[in-house]
Amino acid sequence: MHPDQIKQLILAGMACDYLELDGDGQHFQAIVVSTEFAGKNRVQRQQHVYRVLQEKLATGELHAISFKTLTPEEWSVQRG
Repeated sequence: MHPDQIKQLILAGMACDYLELDGDGQHFQAIVVSTEFAGKNRVQRQQHVYRVLQEKLATGELHAISFKTLTPEEWSVQRG
């Protein structure tokens, strides 16, 4: 899959304050910043994003993706 396709799937499935995606066409890394992560632990946050991409992962169109999931407040602190 092309990174832009993955970005569009994530943006269509959840509200993102910031989304960055990088990868080599097979393996992708994403930074997803969303208010939807408030009150959720790291695993729950990743499950939330995986649900958005579930169909593409199940068909094998999307092979591997890892996430860094943050709330807008956490992102602000991390960026300094």
